[in-house]
Amino acid sequence: GATVEQKAALVRGATQLLVDVLGKNPQTTVVVIDEVETDNWGIGGETVTVRRKRGQ
Repeated sequence: GATVEQKAALVRGATQLLVDVLGKNPQTTVVVIDEVETDNWGIGGETVTVRRKRGQ
């Protein structure tokens, strides 16, 4: 997963992007990082955990 520093940079960057592109107010812009466990989502009928074990 991402480090605390990387997540902070992501929040800053996403906020700035919303300001620049959509004219959003940075003081009221909310950014949520939702890290979903790889067993809890899938692609092509398989969990991401299984796909990663195979190297996909």
